[in-house]
Amino acid sequence: MNRRICCFLGAISLLFLVPVVVRSQDILKGSEVHGSMQADASYYLTDPKTGITDSTLAGKLIRMNAFTEVNYSLGNFTAGMRFEAYLPPLIGYDAQYNGVGVPYWYVNYKNDFIDITAGNFYEQFGYGMMLRTYQEWTLGFDNSLRGLRVKVMPTKGITFKGVYGVQRYYWEPYKDYNRGIVKGGDAEFYLNDIFTSLNDAKVKLTLGGSFVSDYQQGTTKDIPSDGKILALKLPENVASYGGRFNLNIGDFNWFTEYAHKINDPSALNNYIYKNGNGLFTNLSFSKPGLGISLMSKWIDNMGYKSDRSVTNNMVNINYLPSITKEHSYALASMYPYSTQPNGEVGISGTVTLHFPKNSKLGGKTGLSIAANFSQVNGLNKTAVNDTTLVGQLGTLGYTSTFYGFGSDVYYQDANVEVTKKFGKKWKGIFTYLYQTYNKDVVESHAPGDYGTIYSQIGIVDIAWNITKKHTLRWEVQGLWTKQDKGNWVAGLVELTISPAWFISVMDQYNYGNSDETQRLNYYTLSAGYTNHSTRVALSYGRQREGIICVGGVCRYVPATNGLTLTVTSSF
Repeated sequence: MNRRICCFLGAISLLFLVPVVVRSQDILKGSEVHGSMQADASYYLTDPKTGITDSTLAGKLIRMNAFTEVNYSLGNFTAGMRFEAYLPPLIGYDAQYNGVGVPYWYVNYKNDFIDITAGNFYEQFGYGMMLRTYQEWTLGFDNSLRGLRVKVMPTKGITFKGVYGVQRYYWEPYKDYNRGIVKGGDAEFYLNDIFTSLNDAKVKLTLGGSFVSDYQQGTTKDIPSDGKILALKLPENVASYGGRFNLNIGDFNWFTEYAHKINDPSALNNYIYKNGNGLFTNLSFSKPGLGISLMSKWIDNMGYKSDRSVTNNMVNINYLPSITKEHSYALASMYPYSTQPNGEVGISGTVTLHFPKNSKLGGKTGLSIAANFSQVNGLNKTAVNDTTLVGQLGTLGYTSTFYGFGSDVYYQDANVEVTKKFGKKWKGIFTYLYQTYNKDVVESHAPGDYGTIYSQIGIVDIAWNITKKHTLRWEVQGLWTKQDKGNWVAGLVELTISPAWFISVMDQYNYGNSDETQRLNYYTLSAGYTNHSTRVALSYGRQREGIICVGGVCRYVPATNGLTLTVTSSF
């Protein structure tokens, strides 16, 4: 049998075998074993209309991403591991993931005073602007640290954290210290617990501060520039520090975090020596029937990686928050926004209104309205002097003002969503969006390649509860634009038979493409079955190329055609 097929089948067997084994073993009395698994396997087909050929697929028509995670606990002790298999990775995931192994394992001891983890771990200081390690399976993103984490809670309301480790980089051995060593500390003080006089106060306040440092060997680097070699001196230690507060007064909540990073010349910022700054703030108000949220952020040269030569999503030390709304509908999410670490400034606001049953606007069944607006601009950057271009390699880069909005609009999204029930069996969601999308900037194209896309999107989503167990849902979507690939229309019909089955048919048609040969239907037929904590889904059809984003972190998804099987389970 073909060796690749053998590996594929072997990995699938292991994914299902591990949960069965750990379920059947009572390793020690009083112990518990929990875990989860997921397998996404695709059989790809060539498709001349979308340009998918055997060479595009590298001759590898069968591909799979899969993992099994197992966690064992006994009293205060916990240990776990995650087995992963990419045989090879699905189209759209980095080919460097190809292989199988255990990239994540840990042991942990925890009581009321101390929490110690050795091995791999995920951690976040505050909102993450100085440190956030996490995994997002749908993006192929994993920046876990392997090393040591210590969390100390000396008294109620006070928490100290310390981390030391090296980040994951695909399957590269951790002993290879081309990546930097990340170390940092965080302190958080919840004043209402610390001071007994404030225990019952209506005003609640939390203060926090963080320090993070990345040590990467190498003090010089030769960079080609204008036909010459420019020798740069690089800092081996790059530090960031900052603080935050969270203030709660009744229905109001205000969170703000500021971060500062010393000069960090890297491939991401064209090796400039400018310091970095970031500020994120969120003010919210919530009461029955009304919710208001206002957010803003200022990001100035805040890319922070443990390997200065990496430009993709790997080895990010920090997380730069997204303030734009993440849409779930197909056409509304065609042009999602990706956070620009080299510089952006933005604002966002959301108002949610709920009119109850039997009110003037709510009628007999109630009415909900959610309106959102967000806009992100480039920074107002100026040259450091008359002889240096903005962002010129090996210089201080540029100067900028605090919250200085530049003239370039990177992204704008104005949308309103109305949710209304029509009797006991019918429910409708009606959405309108107006989006502005600077494709050259967001997707890192050369200026003028695509320009800015202006689109209007309308969505009607109707659900009919036929019986207590049967629900039929329709979606009709339209996207209208004179740029990029022109107009689109999409439709979906989905039948759900609770609690186990669903089947759906969806089609996206690019009827407005200026190239008539590319006026294609991107159809998908899907079905799924759920039994307790196990879910099996099968889909067949075309997937259009585009960008998929989660929290402002994105990856490119090429056009594909084929059959996909997804199995998830937990125990």
